[in-house]
Amino acid sequence: MTGKSLIVIPTYNEIDNVREIVSAVLRLPHPLEILVVDDNSPDGTATAVEEMGVLDPRVHLLRRAGKMGLGSAYIAGFRWALERDYAVVFEMDADFSHDPGAIPSFLEAIEDADVVLGSRYLHGVTVVNWPLRRLVLSYGANAYSRLLTGVPVQDLTGGFKAFRREVLAELDLGKVRSDGYSFQIELTFLCWRRGFRVKEIGIVFADRRVGISKMNRRIIFEATWVVWRLFLIRLFTRRSTRKSTRNDAAPPTPGGAA
Repeated sequence: MTGKSLIVIPTYNEIDNVREIVSAVLRLPHPLEILVVDDNSPDGTATAVEEMGVLDPRVHLLRRAGKMGLGSAYIAGFRWALERDYAVVFEMDADFSHDPGAIPSFLEAIEDADVVLGSRYLHGVTVVNWPLRRLVLSYGANAYSRLLTGVPVQDLTGGFKAFRREVLAELDLGKVRSDGYSFQIELTFLCWRRGFRVKEIGIVFADRRVGISKMNRRIIFEATWVVWRLFLIRLFTRRSTRKSTRNDAAPPTPGGAA
């Protein structure tokens, strides 16, 4: 894939992770840049990123006034990317649950896709250090979401993704209101419904190294009703068809959506 790629990383109190994750990404032999979208972390995360940006122009910071949620952080990052010259835009967590070493696999996969999803359930279950209760909740949420939305992927709630810029440019980002799990479900659903080629690749997902998970009951409840809203959209609207965002369209690959 030619052109630069931008890794969008939302943060809230990630001072213990942010320096390491930025360094790990920038060590990769690809033209990568990073945008950290920080929700006014009281622990100094934004200041640390700002200091890194002074030393390395590939590091960018988008400060927000307060804790506004994961979904809106990604939307802000996508809009920032669309105003600049990036060919591919990634979603990635700051806490090393998403391995930066997998980024080259995404870049390879997106040569023949429009959206690439990092899947924890494509080849069995590739999750490390999760308690059984959380694993069952996640696996069940994916099965439930897949059934109602019709999106033929194994991991609808994962947050390690890559998009061609043309995909984000076509989506109406202002209408995406959901957060957390439901944001990931809705975004993939919208891409698939517009006929973009969605491809899954297997990843190993490890629980965060340090810090506290942002998961809570509100996020789980929101995901439940958002999936029903997407079901109604599926029921009463037609899915678009297209060849590709590129001229050299390729046939769908196993594990991806046509």
